[in-house]
Amino acid sequence: MSARSVDVVLVKAGRTKIRYPAEVLSDDGTLLTVRAAWAGEGVRDFGFVRFEPGDVFTEHYGRDRWYSVKEVRAADGTLKGWYCDITRPAEVTAAEVVVEDLDLDLWVSADRTRVLRLDEDEFAASGLADRDPAAAARAARALDALEAMARQGSALR
Repeated sequence: MSARSVDVVLVKAGRTKIRYPAEVLSDDGTLLTVRAAWAGEGVRDFGFVRFEPGDVFTEHYGRDRWYSVKEVRAADGTLKGWYCDITRPAEVTAAEVVVEDLDLDLWVSADRTRVLRLDEDEFAASGLADRDPAAAARAARALDALEAMARQGSALR
């Protein structure tokens, strides 16, 4: 029996930011876990981590939570860390998982010595706090919760 695949669709400001295929590893009805190869073009160097061809992402999408977690490993299996996107809860169908990116992100290095809050300026400039204050508050709480989990050594998924 072949593995089920889905397209992961990341939407930002009403437009598709990226779409890529992923293999479904598990789905308990609340949490969907998929595996995908680095979908970007070439190398993306953030300064604190490089995403590059051959990297493998194990991605966790909750239908009931305001974030997704991507465990990032190099082609040789070495853990690079976790990239966490603050998003609205995932919408999952048989063919795709769609998440709306809310600009806030968190990076956690493999050894957990670096926990970086990212793109807070983009979040502030997005106007979400004015358009949808409840969603902005949920997003901020999700980022705080993820940061606390990372600093406490809790499993990120």
